[in-house]
Amino acid sequence: MNAIDLKTIKFGLDTFGDVTHDDNGVPETAAKSIRNIIEQGVLADNLGINGINIGEHHRDDYAVSSPTTVLAGLATVTKNITLGSGVVVLSSDDPIRIYQQFATIDALSNGRAEITAGRGSFTESFPLFGYELADYADLFEEKLEMLVELLKEGPVTWTGKHTPTLRNQEVYPKTERGSIPLRVGVGGSPESVIRAARLDANLALAIIGGDPARFAPYAKLYYDALDQLHKPHRPISIHSPGHIADTDEQAIEEMWPAYEAAFGRIGRERGWPPVQKGNYLHEVEHGSLYVGSAETVAKKIAYAIESVGAHRFDLKYANGPMSHSKLMKSIELYGTKVIPVVRDLLSN
Repeated sequence: MNAIDLKTIKFGLDTFGDVTHDDNGVPETAAKSIRNIIEQGVLADNLGINGINIGEHHRDDYAVSSPTTVLAGLATVTKNITLGSGVVVLSSDDPIRIYQQFATIDALSNGRAEITAGRGSFTESFPLFGYELADYADLFEEKLEMLVELLKEGPVTWTGKHTPTLRNQEVYPKTERGSIPLRVGVGGSPESVIRAARLDANLALAIIGGDPARFAPYAKLYYDALDQLHKPHRPISIHSPGHIADTDEQAIEEMWPAYEAAFGRIGRERGWPPVQKGNYLHEVEHGSLYVGSAETVAKKIAYAIESVGAHRFDLKYANGPMSHSKLMKSIELYGTKVIPVVRDLLSN
């Protein structure tokens, strides 16, 4: 396992753009929820948080179907924060357009764009854009490899089954820095870990349940694969959900209704058992829900970083229909209290 260099550890935020509620529990519009994300990103930037990643969904409980558009908006009102996808559902998108959109965000932000590509755990985009679920794996593999070629920013010669044939084709605009960082989101597939190493992509581990230490073998697999390919080691990041409030009790009770609503709906759609509060509390106490006071969450994050050997932690701060004010408070505590405490804990 690579030694942790405190100077290089980064802390980010993730959101899928959940539709927010007002302080009285009334659902807000998708438009208002998107404007809220802009405010959340500006706050994160002002607090010195390293990055914010915005997900892509095509359903009514999430406001963001076009993360690149929201990121472009954030590019014009922030100064330092890295602007990324979390994830862009590459299987049902066009790698050429993805490159062009992120190159544009990179221009607007003076070089702060980052792509995280993934399969996504929802499938609504497949029928929406005319793709077959039977091609789920092939689409992602082929389009990811094409995106890697596009990100080299040179002439592209390419032949694929699901993608256009290109012959010495230039794709514009080029970025000023010559490249856009790429992460590959992985939920626990060894094959996906090895693919990320083979393609020279950074590894982003989505750890949404259980002890984060169980993902340490994936980190080792990634570095072993890079060694076998004679490639330099790359940073590993962790993505996990959570919520921060002034006390453990407050954070737990604030997040539970939102968590129950979000995962209850997903469970009903997928035939899972009903969400039980006992299971939620067990995950808060022993697993990968980073819910509690700043001190409690900081201890859990430090443990996760050390156990996996990660270089970055991204807190998924929006998890169901919670109010914008509670999300803003969670971000504030993350930036002002959690991150400094994590750094202190890791330095001891």
